Amino acid sequence: MKQAEASRPEQNPGSEGAQANSPRPAALPSAAPNPTPAAKPVHRGSFSWTVLRHRTFRVVWIGAMGSSIGSWMESTGVRWIVGLSGSALTLSLLAAAQMVPMLLLGLAGGVVADRVNRKTLLIVTQAIMMVIAAGMALASYLFAGLPTRQKDLTNVLLILSLAQGTTMAFNVPAWQVLTPRLVPREELSSAIALNGLQFNLARVIGPALGGWFLAGLNISGTILWSSSHGATVLFLINTASFIGVLWAVWLTPDAPAPQRDGVSAAGQTAEAVSWMFRNRGPRAVFLAIVIFAALGGPMLTMLPLFITGVYHKLSDTYGTLLAMMGAGAVAGVFVLRIVPGWYPRHHSIPASVLGAGAAITLFAGTESFVMGGLWLFFIGLFWLLVFNQAFSAIQLLVDDRMRGRAMAVCNTAAFGATPLGALIAGGISELASGSPDDGPGVQVAIGAMGITLGLAGLAMLIWRTPEIDGLRPGEPGHAPRRSLLHGFTASAHRPRAENAPPPVNPPAA
Repeated sequence: MKQAEASRPEQNPGSEGAQANSPRPAALPSAAPNPTPAAKPVHRGSFSWTVLRHRTFRVVWIGAMGSSIGSWMESTGVRWIVGLSGSALTLSLLAAAQMVPMLLLGLAGGVVADRVNRKTLLIVTQAIMMVIAAGMALASYLFAGLPTRQKDLTNVLLILSLAQGTTMAFNVPAWQVLTPRLVPREELSSAIALNGLQFNLARVIGPALGGWFLAGLNISGTILWSSSHGATVLFLINTASFIGVLWAVWLTPDAPAPQRDGVSAAGQTAEAVSWMFRNRGPRAVFLAIVIFAALGGPMLTMLPLFITGVYHKLSDTYGTLLAMMGAGAVAGVFVLRIVPGWYPRHHSIPASVLGAGAAITLFAGTESFVMGGLWLFFIGLFWLLVFNQAFSAIQLLVDDRMRGRAMAVCNTAAFGATPLGALIAGGISELASGSPDDGPGVQVAIGAMGITLGLAGLAMLIWRTPEIDGLRPGEPGHAPRRSLLHGFTASAHRPRAENAPPPVNPPAA
């Protein structure tokens, strides 16, 4: 991938007296370069396509769409080649090569994004990944059709995947701080939703095209390339896809590094972590992201085991299920469009976590491939809603000078929570059936994770955190009414008719 919303992927009923953005009123940082007045909570605003009227964002969005499709095509080719080894260990090494660098270097990437020119960092990291993609294409071309060199090709791809994962650790924070520079603050959520739309459309289109091109292309008897060179073609397409996104980023305004105050890199990291944990709004969003990654992520990790152990299908149906999840995420963007702009994030995030937990539980309980695909559609929908609302909330709460580090803290936590959750799920599966990869045991494990996630969402919905939306003690709507019904309806936040008299005592949320 050239970019992530997060990736992937947002409750604390503590004291009401903490400030939303700073532990001390005198040191309150702005939520953005041009913050709204403190008395006005930052609401999400309805999703709208009109955000594409901003030319630079539109060009970047189109370039990112082509780049994401190329990334998914490349992923299809890499997994195919590595899968030919028939070794689960090799596939595990591939996953580790892609994810471990983000876990180990994610915080460092955030510090770099806050200490150097962000536009330059994005261009450099994109260019490095373009060279890596070209290296994959060259290796595939040289070793294609040579069974004796299959192991050599696999090893080269593992090394290049590690290099790509390392580069991504610095690319992702730089990419995440790009969007707030291209659109007005009030349209940030719409922009993030559109980024999620293009990424998930690419997740549907890329693997489909990848599988088609991987098999070779024969048009009216003319063989353009054979199956032995299918992966090479995928890698070349991905290499070319970087051209569009590099050109788009080049057109963006310059982004000099935020002003530094002489604090060391370690001190800057500690500052971001402290900001995240000492303030109720960011802390609640961070915990939601970690809980969702730990309890929801294992479902995606164990999806191949559902195919073989529960549905008893061939592994080639894996792409179909991923496409269903991607289609659900695309639908999630359109759901955002119909959600009223006044409906606040401290209601929508918990409700989406609850919905995801319910969908994961239902997915775990079915043995039907068709029904499994249906529940994956809804999982993808809620997945998009959770991460869109969570990451846009962090973007709105954090000061620009700390934006890269704050996003890196969230990314690193999510990448760390996912394998931890998968490890716990594997242990539950083994306890339930005596084998970590037994179909019924996996169902029990994922069902348990889904139920726990749903209960967490339920608790977040009852014990809400208004600081997520910038509300502060004493403001209307800050003191939440501990009611599940009000958690769903957010009726206290609904705008009153213009001719309605203001209440003497503003209703609680």
